[in-house]
Amino acid sequence: MKLLRVGPAGQEKPAALDEAGTLRDLSAHVEDISGATLSDDGLAALRQIDLATLPELPADSRVGPCVGQVGKFMCIGLNYSDHAAESGMEVPAHPVLFMKATSAICGPNDDVLIPRNSQKTDWEVELGVVIGKKASYVEEADAMGHVAGYCVVNDVSERAFQMEFSGQWVKGKSADTFGPIGPWLVTRDEVADPQDLDMWLEVDSHRYQDGSTRTMVYGVAHLVHHLSQFMTLHPGDIISTGTPPGVGLGQKPPVYLRRGQVMELGIEGLGRQRQTVGQA
Repeated sequence: MKLLRVGPAGQEKPAALDEAGTLRDLSAHVEDISGATLSDDGLAALRQIDLATLPELPADSRVGPCVGQVGKFMCIGLNYSDHAAESGMEVPAHPVLFMKATSAICGPNDDVLIPRNSQKTDWEVELGVVIGKKASYVEEADAMGHVAGYCVVNDVSERAFQMEFSGQWVKGKSADTFGPIGPWLVTRDEVADPQDLDMWLEVDSHRYQDGSTRTMVYGVAHLVHHLSQFMTLHPGDIISTGTPPGVGLGQKPPVYLRRGQVMELGIEGLGRQRQTVGQA
């Protein structure tokens, strides 16, 4: 299934995309695309619904973040060896974890706002993993059973705040609008292999990132297993799994976002995003 949330910011309705590409209103069946809705039982119940019988939603509806009430927004740094190289950093011996504030989450086509005093706002297309089942001390062999599905994430980053302002990376990752997710949560049964998905990102129609999840250092199953050794993962938590090469920081010389530019990005089978860059 392709699940999403549509409507004005803060008033999104749960919805599904049917086989014809029509938006269908799920609000008579679930309150939100979050929590228990993302469990195996919750998703199985949704699959029993004949989507053709549900009310249509306007095709031009705003698409909001595909997951609501996110508890944790976790990100993995330097998880593509070629991206680590372009950043001038070594591939880590263990997954590098940092958090992104959930207040950064926005819809996939909402404007991305350059923070005040920013000169180095950057882009990162990433595979997002949405947790569907509580995970604590999970074995890697069992990890995929805790995944509800996948989505596109743009891990927007302010490099000076991230690397030059001391402390953790979270400073450069958490500005408002720095976490577009969606358009859809694609359930795991519809993604044959999350480690074989093409991904790309363009700024003003120039392709900067053109990669694949095949080159991830630590795959989805390992990340779910690894993180569950340090914290309990809950339904609706999101893991953003790292970015392939081609970020602005890695250009020679570096290239950063400017007001008025347009980012477009996508992952095979998971949809695409489009954001206009504005100013906070």
